[in-house]
Amino acid sequence: MSLLVKICGLSTRETLQTALDAGADMVGFVFFPPSPRHLSLELGRDLGRQVKQRALKVALTVDADDATLDNIMDALSPDMFQLHGKESVARLRDIKQKFGRPVMKAVPVATATDLAVLPGYAAVADRILFDARAPKNATRPGGLGEPFDWHLLENLDLKLPYMVSGGLDAGNVAEALRVTRAGGVDVSSGVESAPGVKDPEMIKAFIRAARATQDASQELSVR
Repeated sequence: MSLLVKICGLSTRETLQTALDAGADMVGFVFFPPSPRHLSLELGRDLGRQVKQRALKVALTVDADDATLDNIMDALSPDMFQLHGKESVARLRDIKQKFGRPVMKAVPVATATDLAVLPGYAAVADRILFDARAPKNATRPGGLGEPFDWHLLENLDLKLPYMVSGGLDAGNVAEALRVTRAGGVDVSSGVESAPGVKDPEMIKAFIRAARATQDASQELSVR
């Protein structure tokens, strides 16, 4: 199966175009006001049109209510919702039924006990995203640039597709994939020159580094 590469928190036409041209499989748009990557609905609509089905559009929300999700549906028409808050299993099921879109549930990880929620979410979600658990005083749950202990996922038995995020960059994505055996990676702050400011060269370097690990593994499997 091909590795999925997601560039999240895109907020300009230039950096979105860079991600698309570099071969990103998923492009993420943040609708959460405390985040430096938050988009207005108007900008989300504009960027969504630019994608033109070249990648999957992912709308990141945090404990959003139905009215917010409805507005995002109207503006972006996302291919998937990424739920990054404390949404319950019942809430995931409700969102899928009401909005008819797949959902990717972010699971914050700091210790092995954080994985106890997986059976419940896995019964409803279409994909799991493992992210570093934010500090208690953080104003947002992700995009903080810190990795978690990837070895916590080494013996993971999860039938659902999953991705890893949290502190990834071009320099460590290969190791993250080697340890976790994830089917996808998600980067945001790791391709930024400042919070919320994506760097085109860093985007290209990250995608190249991620693809290189896939090429290497495919070469080994052929031998």
